Formats: sequence, structure tokens, C-alpha cells
Amino acid sequence: MSTALPGGAAHAPLRESASDGLKIVIVGGFGVGKTTMVQSVSEIRPLSTEETMTQAGVGIDDASFVRNKTTTTVAFDFGRISLDEQMVLYLFGAPGQERFWFLWDRLFSGTLGAVVLVDTNRLSDSWYALDRLEHHGTPFIVARNNFTEPQHTLEEVREALDLPPEVPMIECDARKRDSSKAVLVALARYLYSLSTNGSAGETTA
Repeated sequence: MSTALPGGAAHAPLRESASDGLKIVIVGGFGVGKTTMVQSVSEIRPLSTEETMTQAGVGIDDASFVRNKTTTTVAFDFGRISLDEQMVLYLFGAPGQERFWFLWDRLFSGTLGAVVLVDTNRLSDSWYALDRLEHHGTPFIVARNNFTEPQHTLEEVREALDLPPEVPMIECDARKRDSSKAVLVALARYLYSLSTNGSAGETTA
């Protein structure tokens, strides 16, 4: 039975049969939709470290493309999805501001794979995420988040980010549960294909 949480959200208890936990990380630039994706797809009320943006961030966090954004992640977001009776997927949303990037390497520890969310208005914000994932040898897919009308095609994004052809690209709307689930399914399929080909990247211990 679900347990009610403050705000009317429901807490789905972890099944006693659950024995395996898989970890993935959602990364990307500031305000690209990482917290929104975790919230939209998690079966539990997500743990969030969102804090109200203040004048202290002026001149440090570039909010020019996210003028309606009033909060920001200062550590990480956490959600959970039960895949079956035994397997549970744990979702971690990384903070997007450069001043919190030092947390990323710890978040990547033990990660099976990652989703890189991109905004076509700010593709350069994705370069650090791609660099760190490649440094750790963490497999990833790229998802173009369509909060607004996309300015570039997926192939144009691939070319701009200099992605190899084998890295999957998908479009999504992080506000919609089904769309976010489709991104996670795409990542799972990619990880499976790597494992069956014997070429999956090793996660950091």
C-alpha cells in the first residue's frame, strides 16, 4: 500500500523481492530540465535539493535563457523506478551550474550509464558533461529536450557536439512522463547492445 506524503504525493514502498539496484545519472547544463525529468518519471516523491535563486548567483549563474527559473539544484536530485520484481533503477540528476560541477565525479561513481540533456539554444553547456563522461568511460545517450521549439535537427546537434555515430540521440519533453520513460528505455537498449557486443564502458569504482 502506498503511503501519503506531504503535498499529496505517494510513496511507493520498495518490494521485499528487490535485490539489484542500477544507477544512472542525468547531466546537462543549467536549467536544461534534469530536475524536471527526475520528477516526471520517478515512482516515488523525488528527493530534491532545489533552493531559491538569490542575488548571490547574479553574474555567476547564466539565467538569460531560463528567465522564469526561480530555483536551482545545489547537490543532486534522486528518484526511483522499479523495473521488475528484483531490479530497481535509481536516478540521479546532477547540478547544472559550473560552481557545483565538482560534485559530478562522485555522482558518476558506480554509474551504469548516463543521459545528457541538451538545449539547442545552449549546446556549449553540454561539453563539460560529455568530457567527464568520456573521461570516466561511462556510456551515454544524448536527449534533446524540447521545452521550446527546437532550433536544430538531431543530426545538426550531433555534428555540433562532435558525437560519434554510435551514440544514440533522441528528442524528448522532460515534463512528460512517457517521453522521459522513452529516454530511459533508449539508454537501457544502448547499454544492452554494448554489453552483448562486449564493448560496454567500465564504471568508476
